[in-house]
Amino acid sequence: MTDVPVSIPKSPSVADYAAEGDRPLIPDVEEPYTLLEEWLRDANQSEPNDSSAMSLATVDANGMPDVRIVLLRGLTPEDGFQFYTNYDSAKGEQLARHPKAALCFHWKSLRRQVRVRGTIEKSSAEQSDTYFQQRAPQSRIAAIASDQSRPLTDREVFNQRVAEISSIYGDDDDIPRPEHWGGYKLLPTEVEFWQDQAFRMHDRLKLIKTEAGWASSRLYP
Repeated sequence: MTDVPVSIPKSPSVADYAAEGDRPLIPDVEEPYTLLEEWLRDANQSEPNDSSAMSLATVDANGMPDVRIVLLRGLTPEDGFQFYTNYDSAKGEQLARHPKAALCFHWKSLRRQVRVRGTIEKSSAEQSDTYFQQRAPQSRIAAIASDQSRPLTDREVFNQRVAEISSIYGDDDDIPRPEHWGGYKLLPTEVEFWQDQAFRMHDRLKLIKTEAGWASSRLYP
C-alpha cells in the first residue's frame, strides 16, 4: 500500500470522529429551495469568504469536461440558479453548444455539499442590466475591458485598456452593460443534499424534478 504523502492529511481516526460529535441528518423536504436557502444562510455565518461560491461544470466541443468556480447571484423557483459572466468566455461558448451544466456547493466549515444538474438559459436583458448596475464601477469597467479566457500577451495591455475605459466614464456611475456580458440561469432537474457524518456514513437526500413537482429519496453514502 502506498503511503499517503505528507501534504495530504490522513483519514480521521476514531478519536477525531468522537471529538467532532454527531451532525443532524438532512430533513425530509418536498422541494429544494427552502432548505438550500437555509444552508446558504448558515454558510454566510460560518464560511470565511464567498459562501455563495459554486463549481460550474460544462463540456467543450470535444466532450471534454471543464469546471471553474462562479458565484451564485440569484435563486428562485422560477429562475433557478443564476450567475453572471462573459458570454464570449470559454464557459459561455461551451454553454452555447451544450446548454446543460452541473453545480456543486461545498461548505467546508459545515461539511456540507449540494449538487445540482439542469438545463441552461440566458437571463433576461433586464435581469443582467439590474445586476450589472449593482457591481462596483471598477468591476463594471473590468467586465468591459476583459476578453475573458483569451490569451493575454502582457498584463499591462489589460491595465491600459482598463485605464482607457476609466477615462471615458470617469466618476460616472452610469456605466452601461456590454452586450458580451450577462447572466445565465440553471433550471434544475436534480438537486442532491449531502451532509458529512462520522466514519464516512454520510447522509444524502436527492430530489428529482417531475411533472407533478419534486420526488425525493435517500441515497447510500
